[in-house]
Amino acid sequence: MRYLLFLLPLTLCGQLFQAGTARREITPKEPVPMWGYGSRHDMLSEGVMDPLYAVALVLQTGGQKLAIVGMDLGRAPAEGSLQRIRQRVKEQTGIENSFIAGSHTHHGPVLELTDKEGRGKGKFDAAIRYYAQMEEAVVDAIVEANSKLAPARMATGSVQLPGFNVNRHTKLEPKPSDRELAVLRVDGLDGKPIVILANFAAHPTTLPDKTMKFSADWVGQMKNWVGAQAGAPVMFMQGASGDQSVNREKGGYKEYGEAIGAEVWKLAQGLQAKDVEKPALILKEERFPFKARVDLSNPMVHGMYAKAFFPELITNFEDEYVGGVQPRLTVALLNGDIALVGASGEFFSNHAIRLKERARVKQLFFFGYCNGYHQYFPTIEAVAEGGYGADPTVSPVAVGAGEQLMNTALVWIYQMLGRLRL
Repeated sequence: MRYLLFLLPLTLCGQLFQAGTARREITPKEPVPMWGYGSRHDMLSEGVMDPLYAVALVLQTGGQKLAIVGMDLGRAPAEGSLQRIRQRVKEQTGIENSFIAGSHTHHGPVLELTDKEGRGKGKFDAAIRYYAQMEEAVVDAIVEANSKLAPARMATGSVQLPGFNVNRHTKLEPKPSDRELAVLRVDGLDGKPIVILANFAAHPTTLPDKTMKFSADWVGQMKNWVGAQAGAPVMFMQGASGDQSVNREKGGYKEYGEAIGAEVWKLAQGLQAKDVEKPALILKEERFPFKARVDLSNPMVHGMYAKAFFPELITNFEDEYVGGVQPRLTVALLNGDIALVGASGEFFSNHAIRLKERARVKQLFFFGYCNGYHQYFPTIEAVAEGGYGADPTVSPVAVGAGEQLMNTALVWIYQMLGRLRL
């Protein structure tokens, strides 16, 4: 089943391009199960190493608005949370279009539990309470960012960063890695940054699984370092990092975060924000049905997963995948030459590399873990090779789903550019 399909063209000459931003803390206040490592099972968190935040950016392009939210979470909010956030934001601000994504830190809270018997209720009530608090914080951040909309200028740019990420999956050469660091800089009319958005692909897994404290991992260190230089909020949007690890030769989470932060700030300083002459937004979003490679309704399969993780988590996964795997694809063309592609899973890097090569726009930002989460999307050749991230246990979606979604994104971009009519 497909739904939530919309196309919003807008090209309004003479209209102002506006931007606003806000930040809210989203660290759980109570011990809850932690996301990211099956070895933890349902062990509860034991405090905070560094706080988790949601940073919201609202862009107004003429008469339409777009919200982008980067969160220090392992994934985007679960479907119920996502829909509640979007509905409340629409009611309070009129904003209908959003990219809401997690950084993929493995030291955030589990987000998949629900307030039902055998699915979290009674045993993990603190987690259920947290979801309401997280939703409130995200809505508040978007509402505040919207209230602070002001005339703005923007610039985008990118550089290749060799040595910061490595392909952790394939044993075949050459090993693909998306080494592009992309930055969106938005300035006020005074020339000072309103926000800096950084987009890169590398797992935030520099901390060990036995550390049971919340942390944004290297992403938090990067944002803190850049923010101190820029005097403005910093957002991070994770890329196609399904097969991308950090290069540990760069050091631990603090050293790595500050090293990549220096690269973000160097790139951002070299960008010259300019007036947007023709503010425009075209956006399309859809969910796609794919068969699942794993049948969680099979008692033996269910039991295996429940033992590897914990029962309440897997029961919620079973509920979500009862009709197959239904990832969400969100694509926007901003101001006629900047493409934003959001996908609800862990996409292998070659998906993003190939899309960027084929799209032929000024800048393409690929946001993984965005507007939902449907686990790994390996390439066809990665599935053929096998290994973690490509096998059905963590990639339940049908083989070739990632390629289909990227081809769809490419078609949509060319339609938005007016170069393709079907």
